[in-house]
Amino acid sequence: MTGMQDRLLWIEGRYAEIAELMTQPEVIQDAERLRKLMQEHAQLEPVLDAYRRVQALEQREAQAQEMLCDAELCEMAREEIEALREEIPRARRALQLLLLPQDPDDSRNVVMEIRAGAGGEEAALFGAMLLRMYQRYAERHGWRFSLTDANMTELGGVKEATFMIAGAGAFRRLKFESGVHRVQRVPSTESSGRIHTSTATVAVLPEAEDVEVTINPGDLRVDVYRSTGHGGQCINTTDSAVRITHLPTGLVVTCQDEKSQIKNREKALRVLKARLYDLYRSQADAQYAKNRRDQVGTGDRSERIRTYNFPQGRVTDHRIGLTLYQLEAFVDGDCDPVIDALVLAEETERLKALGGNE
Repeated sequence: MTGMQDRLLWIEGRYAEIAELMTQPEVIQDAERLRKLMQEHAQLEPVLDAYRRVQALEQREAQAQEMLCDAELCEMAREEIEALREEIPRARRALQLLLLPQDPDDSRNVVMEIRAGAGGEEAALFGAMLLRMYQRYAERHGWRFSLTDANMTELGGVKEATFMIAGAGAFRRLKFESGVHRVQRVPSTESSGRIHTSTATVAVLPEAEDVEVTINPGDLRVDVYRSTGHGGQCINTTDSAVRITHLPTGLVVTCQDEKSQIKNREKALRVLKARLYDLYRSQADAQYAKNRRDQVGTGDRSERIRTYNFPQGRVTDHRIGLTLYQLEAFVDGDCDPVIDALVLAEETERLKALGGNE
């Protein structure tokens, strides 16, 4: 408790310090510094609000305890204390959650992939249902949905689809969707009424930041030499050709097109940046693919995270043992009852890990 109290006192002091700084002329004239201070101020404000709420509730409890000694106010004090016994723990938990280290990816947009798993055409039709479910979920939250690629079957199923969802907190809520989803229902093509079990895999990844290639001059070895090639007035007469080696990666770029060494160097640097961009993007794609494989497994029916059972009208999330008989609403994008429970479960585990469980 002492560590948390010390941090809260620091936040309180820092919040006041920033408020004072933002009134100073030299800070107001520095747009970038002012922007950063305003951003930090906004991040600290919810924590302070939650802290002050806890303090106010605890003060009310202390006052109610004192009122117990007054015969006329005793009954009212008991009712107040009883109500505060539920309200104070909730307020403390809200404060503890705000003090937890935040996942930097939580505020990002998401890239999602759906792939049909076991079950043939029925698995592809299930994939199409999931695609529509996430589109509807995005619409309910006011997020932007954009399909980037889809491989469809003749019956309208989804063999594989990639799409993006952009909006505040998209990754924080949708990251729980990664894994194998299982459906149990009677396919429209099944004449005997037999229930089939099929799967589709879902991968959810935070949208990568734009790749920026910054070259440290100390990472370069630049060699100049005389141009070679067909005849010309400047061929073999000046050291105009340039060879640049990027030492960390071993990439080598040469340029001797121009008569000027400076122009050849500029061209070589542009080529090097393009090659580095391609290299970094390839590495990011490889990591992306690895993350996706780790998330979705093999698509086997036994690796499910959630089951959609149509005959019983239920959806079951196996990670937290939650079953709801609201399947039609759920697949129409009303997924928050399950996602809220998953968020709560994650927060509870994080609090336990930090010793913040009540």
